[in-house]
Parts: sequence; C-alpha cells; structure tokens
Amino acid sequence: MSKPPKQVPIPTRQQLLDFIREQPGRIGKREIARAFHLTGENRHILRDMIKDLERSGAVERGRGRRFARPGALPDTMLLEVSGIDADGELMARPLTWAENAPPPRIFLAPPRRDESPLGLGDRVLARLRRMRDDIYEARAIRRITTGPAKVLGVFERGGDGSGRLRPTDRRQKVDYAVQDADSFDALPGELVLAELLPAGRMRGLRPVRIVERLGGMDDPRTVSLVAIETHDIPWEFPADALAQAEAAGPAPIGRRDDLRPIPLITIDGEDARDFDDAVWAQATEDGGWHLIVAIADVAWYVRPGDALAREAFKRGNSVYFPARVVPMLPEALSNGWCSLKPDEDRPCLAVHLWIDAEGRKLRHRFVRGLMRSAARLTYERVQRAMDGQPDDGTAPLVEPVLTPLYGAWKALAKARDERGVLNLDLPERKVVMGADGRIDSVVPRARYDSHRLIEDFMIAANVAAAEQIEAVKRPCMYRVHDLPSQEKLAGLRDFLSTLGLSLPKGQVMRASAFNQILAAASETPEAHLINEVVLRSQAQAVYSPENLGHFGLSLARYAHFTSPIRRYADLLVHRALIDGLDLGDGGLPADSWERFAETGEHISQTERRAAAAERDALNRFTTLFLADRVGARFAGRVNGVTRFGLFITLDETGADGLIPVSSLPEDYYIHDEIRHCLTGRRTGKSFSLGDSLEVTLAEANPLTGSLLFRLQGGDRDLSTRPGRGGAIRKSRPPRPPKAGKRRH
Repeated sequence: MSKPPKQVPIPTRQQLLDFIREQPGRIGKREIARAFHLTGENRHILRDMIKDLERSGAVERGRGRRFARPGALPDTMLLEVSGIDADGELMARPLTWAENAPPPRIFLAPPRRDESPLGLGDRVLARLRRMRDDIYEARAIRRITTGPAKVLGVFERGGDGSGRLRPTDRRQKVDYAVQDADSFDALPGELVLAELLPAGRMRGLRPVRIVERLGGMDDPRTVSLVAIETHDIPWEFPADALAQAEAAGPAPIGRRDDLRPIPLITIDGEDARDFDDAVWAQATEDGGWHLIVAIADVAWYVRPGDALAREAFKRGNSVYFPARVVPMLPEALSNGWCSLKPDEDRPCLAVHLWIDAEGRKLRHRFVRGLMRSAARLTYERVQRAMDGQPDDGTAPLVEPVLTPLYGAWKALAKARDERGVLNLDLPERKVVMGADGRIDSVVPRARYDSHRLIEDFMIAANVAAAEQIEAVKRPCMYRVHDLPSQEKLAGLRDFLSTLGLSLPKGQVMRASAFNQILAAASETPEAHLINEVVLRSQAQAVYSPENLGHFGLSLARYAHFTSPIRRYADLLVHRALIDGLDLGDGGLPADSWERFAETGEHISQTERRAAAAERDALNRFTTLFLADRVGARFAGRVNGVTRFGLFITLDETGADGLIPVSSLPEDYYIHDEIRHCLTGRRTGKSFSLGDSLEVTLAEANPLTGSLLFRLQGGDRDLSTRPGRGGAIRKSRPPRPPKAGKRRH
C-alpha cells in the first residue's frame, strides 16, 4: 500500500512576509515555493498569499515578477559613485530615487585585478546585495560614463601651508589635497569647484584641481550655489535658448478673447518676481459666482521641440532659494513676456468657472485671451485691506474687486470642507534677507485667508483642466496622490494606539478619517507630533498620465494648469487644452503622446530634486544664521527618533539638528520603532517623538548645513564615543497577529 503524500505545512502570512523581507535581493515565486517545500495545489495558495501581500503594500513587485520588501533596491541598477567614507571605501547612490526618505547606504566592492578603479562621478551598472537593514554592497558590472568628477568644497591651508579641500557633501568623510599649481589662486575659506585628478595620493589624500572660485562661505548667496552644485541643478541657459527668449515679443490678439476690460488682479508673495496667475469674480443672479482664472500663455512662446522647450524639459521646474531663483525659463520670459505685469497686455489661457452658492461647479469654459492686469497685489496687502486697513493702492479695489473674490472663495471653501481635504498644520520656515544681502531672521511663514483664496481658485481651475482634457480625449499629465499603503497605515495605527487614538479599519480610506484624528489632537501637547506622523504616512504626489485621483485633496481627477512659468507639467496641460479645443498654435504634438509616462517620471524626479535642493539650502542658511550662537540654549521638539539619536526642531527658527545617542544621559538605550522612542534600560528615561526639550547648540557647521545639540541638563557631552555607555539596541518587532486577525 502506497504511503499518502507528505503534508507540508502552509506558511503563515507573517512567515511568508518575514522570509521575503530577509532576502538579500528580490525573489521569485519559484524560489519561495522551494524554500517552503510547496508543490502542486499549495502553489496556488502561495500565489494568492503573495497577491494579498502585494495589494496591502507589505511587499512590492519588481521586474520579472520578483518580490521584495517595499523600498528595497533591485538586484541591478544604475549607480553614481558619490563619495568616500572615513575608511576610504567608495560610496554610491542610485541615479534615480523616488522616495521621500534618503536612499540606502551603498558600498562599492573593490574592483577585481583586471578591472580599472572607479572614481567620483563615475556611473556604473551594478549588481546589488543587501547586507543588513538599509545597507547594500554593489559590484560594478560595467562602467557607463566616466568623470572627471567634480567636487564642491571649501579651500583651506594646513599648518604646513599645504592646500586642502573640505567637501560640502556630508557623505564625503575625507578631504582632498590641492597643489599650489592647481589652486587657481583660491583664498582660504572660499567655496570652490574642483576636478578629481587621476588616481594617486598626496599626503595620503586624493588630489584635485580647482577649476572655479564661487565666493566666501560667509556670504549667504554662496549657500545657494552649494545646493545647486550638490544636487546637479542646471542653472546656466544655453545660448540658443537665451537668444530665443530675447527675441520674444508681444502676442497679437488674433482669435483671442479680449479680457482687457475685466479687472483681473495678481496676488503673490512680497518677493515674487514672476506673476503667472490672475483672478476675478462676480456674483450671479442665482446666488452663485462667476470666476475667471487667467494663466500666462507660456505655450505661445515655448513651442514643442524648440530650444526653450528642450531646456524647460531638462529642468522640469524652477528652484527657489532664499537668495536666488533658478528659473525654468530665461528671465526675458519668466519675468518679462510671460509675467502678468500690471497695465501691460499679456497673452493668457483662461478658464471661466460658474459655481453655485455652495461652491459646486456648474460649468466651465476655456479660452485663449489677451489680458491686462489691473493690479499687482501681495497676500499681506490684500489681507490688511479685507481686515479694514487698506492702503492707497488697495482702497479703490476693495468693493469692486476684492469683496467679490472673497465671496466666491467662501463658497469654494464650503465645497472643500464638504469633500474633506486633508488639513495638516505644519508651519514652514522663511529666511528673511536684509538689504545688505545678509540673513536678518528665520521666521515661520505667515498664512492668511488671502493665501487660501488663491489656493482654492487654483484648485478649481486645475480640476476643470483635467476634466476638459478628458472630454476632448487628449493625454493628460495628472497630478496624482495615491492612497497611503496598508503597511504605512498599520504603522500609523500602532503609533496612534499608544496615544489612545484610533484610525478606522475595514473601509475605504478617506482624508476625512485623518482629519478626525488631527481635530481630536488639536488641543493636546502631541498635536504637532501627530501632524508629522500623519504626513509621513502619506504617499508621495507625482505626475502621471494614469489617473489615480488626488487623495489629499479628495478629488477624482486633478492636473496642474496654473504655473506654466515654473512647472513643465503645467505647460503640457496647456498644450493639451490648446490642441483639444483648437485654440491656435503651440498645441500638443501627436508624437509626444507615447512619451507621456516617461515624461511624468522625469518631471517627478526633477521636482524631488528641486525640493531636496531647497530643503538643503534652507538648512544651510539656518545653520549660517545660528553659527555665532554656539553655546546658546533653545527650546525644541523631537521630530525624529533613530537608533543613533534624536532629531530636534527648534521652536524659534524651525532649524533641525541632532542630539547623538552618545550625548544622552548614561544608559543603555532601546529603540522602539512603533512608539518612536528611545528608552534607557537602567533608568527607564524615555525620549519620544514630539517631546519638548531644552537643548544647547554644540556645533553649527555651515559647510555641511548640520547642527549638533546637547540635552540641557544631561550629564554627558558630544565627545563621548558612541557605544561606550551610549549603546543602543533595536527593539524586537511586534508579534504577528494571531490567525484570523489579519491586518487590512
């Protein structure tokens, strides 16, 4: 009698998830089945389990139907050699990185005997192997491009008179040697750009040649250059693009609607130089409102395939720093013919919107027009005027122009509240520059109703643009914001439970569910903390021709239409409207449709690059502002908890810095990822996300933009070596749910 087939136990969901996450690379279904000894019918069960994990966001699929934990790097990818660590090992970073968080650390394996050594700036196709957590080892398969690599740093003289270059990139842990012949007459303390010389050593350091002097590091304007060079922001226009912009002139009225009799106005920040949107509103007899949102007609001046279009695509967007702007278009356009200056004729693409008293859109109509702005106003001036303190320029506009605008906005605000927009309260920082070009202060950026008015008018126009492009059956570059992943929601629920709060399960997630949490916490000491954690749980907004809706705005469709001077995505939306509505020249060419997905990925990447550069510059400006206050005391909050210390945000300036775990009171600290805290095993002393702390500024390094703090009243200082009394241990992850208690 034959033996019955051996029964192989089916792995639990958690066992399967743990196995996939522990693999050094991505893994396929065949390898998973082999590891658990699954055959026949059991493979169908395995397939369904993997699909469930993928739908929940617990694992993600790569090429060739291979799976890994979310955020895991693929087995092979393009890398750029980015730096050298303190041990002399080469570091690399992905050429493209789509996440908010920094990329994992990647060490390059030493070349084999028959391979030539790699240098900074080299780009390679590499095979990756995960070592632990977010640390990878990469081995180059082939070199794609070669330097000479550029190094940005500060030139200094050593005690023996030798030249040195200290890199501004904090990932580069070693200095470079500069011979006198290669110094370009740089002065100590100057920011310079240098080329890495062929392999060799001088006083144990790699040699470089200085090729450009950029200015003193004590000059705030130099700080922007650091961010520009560090993040590879294109900032010099090619000659053909400049020539095309300089040759531009006024647009003829032709078939355009004449909007010049309508008192459209622009409302922008005090320091704005390009004005690309204008607004107007009027009450209708049925109790609703007629709105017009007019946008600069950039598509008239930037035609598909020309020099300006090529450069705009390359840049993707403008980049804004406290002391300068790197525009997407040359100044002759961005501050000239494409800027809706008062009392000057300007071509525009405008949308008429009719809404009811509750802010619901009744209909819309797009036109190509010619307008003349009645006034260039700022948020502050408009707010003062509506608060009963108009100036000579705003007083004549209050009744005929501003009051109808506010009436229409209040209707739009009703509709916004009705649909439940995600309402996060996270103040932004603003660097205030003095007349002498120096930093006066770093303050929270003010928020007025006038800001909200413009935002809601722009959102209404953006929705209409997406709807219109769909109606005329042209490709649309949507602005999409996907639902939060199930994994992030599970982590958020775990954290909220520690504060006695809960996020609903088992239903379609809506932004209003987060708003209920935020409202419940609004009057508690943890309010800022909960806003931060909810923000971190959200997906990242991107550009895509595939409509996924906009979760944060609770909209089924959304596209960016209102800023074509500074965003390439908006220019594509303008072209699609012009083409689909037969509004004249400059429409979307048919041969560009098939590249929309690739274009969406590119401009999403340039947007992330710009955001990283702006954040980097803001940190460096703030560090420069605080450099002469080392030793001063500040109030702050814990905005991040890691195994190696606490990230602190100062209440006064919003500056971010680190308290290393080595400087915390003597103990052995356990890192709890769920509760976002470090807890001393001996004393029980705990430091948690959102805690208010009194700190002392121990170090401010404008070169790298980094701040180090000491805990006020702590019994240790920053000279304590990590691992000696400041040891930390990562807490074990929570137990998997029992059978039948699946996380959704």
